[in-house]
Amino acid sequence: MGGFFTGRTLTELGRALRSGDESAAGLLAGALESVDPELNAFVTVDCAGAEAAARRADGELASGADRGPLHGIPVAVKDIIDVAGLPTGMGSAHFAGHVADADADCVRLLRDAGAVIVGKTGTHEFAYGGSGDVTVDGPVRNPHDRERMSGGSSSGSAVAVAAGTVPLALGTDTGGSVRIPAAFCGIAGFKPAFGSIPTGGVFPLSTSFDHVGLLAGSADDCRVAYEALVAPIDPVSDGGRVAWIEPQAIDPEVEAAVRALFPDAPSETLDFAELRRVFRFIQDSEAYDVHAERVAEAPELYQPPTLERLRRAAETPGWRYVRAFRERDAFARQVEGLLDRYDLLAMPTLPITAPKIGETEGPLGPHVPTLVSLTCAWNVLGLPALSVPAGTVGGLPVGAQLVTRRGAESLLFAAAARLTVVTG
Repeated sequence: MGGFFTGRTLTELGRALRSGDESAAGLLAGALESVDPELNAFVTVDCAGAEAAARRADGELASGADRGPLHGIPVAVKDIIDVAGLPTGMGSAHFAGHVADADADCVRLLRDAGAVIVGKTGTHEFAYGGSGDVTVDGPVRNPHDRERMSGGSSSGSAVAVAAGTVPLALGTDTGGSVRIPAAFCGIAGFKPAFGSIPTGGVFPLSTSFDHVGLLAGSADDCRVAYEALVAPIDPVSDGGRVAWIEPQAIDPEVEAAVRALFPDAPSETLDFAELRRVFRFIQDSEAYDVHAERVAEAPELYQPPTLERLRRAAETPGWRYVRAFRERDAFARQVEGLLDRYDLLAMPTLPITAPKIGETEGPLGPHVPTLVSLTCAWNVLGLPALSVPAGTVGGLPVGAQLVTRRGAESLLFAAAARLTVVTG
């Protein structure tokens, strides 16, 4: 399964570029040679544009112009994020042939940092799902087992990293869409605090919850990329107080694998089921607002599961949407209380391992609610959340999720570094 970038960190790649042992053109060639069409991670590969960017990056480094740790690094971008001159298809027939006029704000940040954009990666249709197999472009396949889901909605970005095709990719996360595929594919996924990375030029799903996030081989690579795009993370002292948040429904083997990483953490509870209801009422209302005209005028262009979800979303009453924000505020106060007593909250990223492609239900019930059951809370509350590899169950990856308050992101990465030592 190893590709050109498997096991190579952003720090190591940057060192090789600056020593002359590697060139941006050489790294790009390695990325292009590593693309595995059977995985279906990419929907567009921009060879010409990427080669021009790599030549520019090499020329700048040769002249002494250094844009930072992403300078010359190949990066993939999820296909609901606009890249000027490239198709933005959103995984849907509705946008067949659509080409972006301008870069999304987050893509502009990538270019300003000297990154080389390789192409666009597959997404669950309109990012409205966690499986990664509902899309006009065909399912993105998990590199650990090609008959299984990669997770979504940032499916192609996760697979491109997990397969070693690129060391870094942009995704979006509205209810877990960076962390879910990261966990299923055995890599790291970071959802920053709400608003940290700008969403201009990203097709909306739910504007109250939409985040741009990062997928990389390790938590430290997520940190390096975040600091390059946004700002250095302020160090926060302490960080030793970790609470284990008890999942309400989970495969016991998954729970045991992740819990073993936090043996001394006291257990706390949070009503994940009620938080998911709050999430659903807000997300569904906002998603239908985005799609109402398309549903009315061209319903046949949607994938059937997406259309079914949107029609169900249309039934959400207005009073339920308004009340959900009050309920969100009550949960925020509850979690603030937890974070007054603890530095970090820990739990599994997902309650199951990757299901088979096309499967809609498992032992815990329908996959649509199951896949976001432990992740969507942190979109509702806008808190930074990080998924890191936590071993395997039955040969398939599982993830551990760490959450903290805004401004304490350094605690996430320090804790992840300690877990890396434990899990090897």
